[in-house]
Amino acid sequence: MRTLVAVSFVSVVATAGLAALSAPTYSAVPCEDMLKEMRSARAGAKLSDTDMQKVDELEAKAVERCNADDDMRSDKFIAEAMKVIGK
Repeated sequence: MRTLVAVSFVSVVATAGLAALSAPTYSAVPCEDMLKEMRSARAGAKLSDTDMQKVDELEAKAVERCNADDDMRSDKFIAEAMKVIGK
């Protein structure tokens, strides 16, 4: 009986874990809005050529992920770009 209870518990925990991993995660702010904010910040920033290139690369990655409806990863690229910009 104990073995059956232990197996059932492990099964429930594993199922809950898989459900949590497969559940979609949503960003609090749409990536399109964050991109607008980042572009506005970049327009007013004085960046070196190296920093501008890094921001451009991060923006391209963010746009790619945003177009794929992967707001969470897009937002991470935008946040990284904002750090380079100094915001």
